Amino acid sequence: MHGVGFIGAIIIGIFAGWIAEKIMKRDHGLLTNLIVGLVGALIGAFLAGMLGIHFWGWVGSLLISTLGAVLLLWLLGLIKKS
Repeated sequence: MHGVGFIGAIIIGIFAGWIAEKIMKRDHGLLTNLIVGLVGALIGAFLAGMLGIHFWGWVGSLLISTLGAVLLLWLLGLIKKS
């Protein structure tokens, strides 16, 4: 999350977790959304870096974080089904 700061990262993490929750049709609380969003941001940033995709600012960070959070919830769903 380039250029958004610590508080911005928390806000983006909450929104990314909430959006991923809605996309994946789950029901979590605020803290879980924050954790999912922040971990999703790490996953998304790692994958974007591997693919050579650059993102800056709020919108780019929210998009990458949301994609990472959706991937995280999808992987956790696969593990829970096993």
